[in-house]
Amino acid sequence: MAMTLVDHLEELRRRLFFCVGAVVLGAFVAFVFHAPIRFAVVLKLSLAAGVALATPVWTYHLWAFISPALTRGEKRRALPFTLIGVVLFLAGLFVGFVTLRYPIEWLLGFGHPYFVEIITVDNYFTFVAYFLLAFGLTFELPLVLTGLVVMGAVSPDALRTHRASVLVGLWTASCFITPGADPYSPLILGVAFTVLFFVSMGLIRLVGPASAADPIQIAHGGVVTGNDGAVERLA
Repeated sequence: MAMTLVDHLEELRRRLFFCVGAVVLGAFVAFVFHAPIRFAVVLKLSLAAGVALATPVWTYHLWAFISPALTRGEKRRALPFTLIGVVLFLAGLFVGFVTLRYPIEWLLGFGHPYFVEIITVDNYFTFVAYFLLAFGLTFELPLVLTGLVVMGAVSPDALRTHRASVLVGLWTASCFITPGADPYSPLILGVAFTVLFFVSMGLIRLVGPASAADPIQIAHGGVVTGNDGAVERLA
């Protein structure tokens, strides 16, 4: 049965209610067990924990809302893409957590020996949160590039031809994405961008469409088959 615009809005309102309720409940649970630190920091950490704890709820409602609009083939591709995206994001958080000590040590040791660096809890957690988020989103690069190729927005040949320009752009972006002013964060993120770009090229080769270098395939009997599936017989 086809749903009207009002029906879709009503369903969206209902699912948002469940998602927000789950996040608030998770944030309340985290708030109960908070450490004795600044109140603003407790609220931020509780909200982040609420979003994390409510992940099964809001991912289910997000999928339930968009899945009716997808074809069977799109649904089959959506699940592995989602799982890969979660794994890549967690991998980015792990790499960011492991390398976090280097920019912090550099920033703490940058001051004059006669001065003592004073870092507030709020600023520290804000820096850590943005640093980890930058790495988590950076590790989504293979998924983003593969998705663009699958949708036809970018061709594999274009990525291979202009890979030098793409890498320069990624290294430039790494200087602005990281929150600190230290030299380690952009360097580590730039190396991660480079590795992930070549991982993306390998992944695209496995799941991406055929190369534009072979736009047609000629079968026996004079039949020409294009990449779009069109078939025509030669005269």
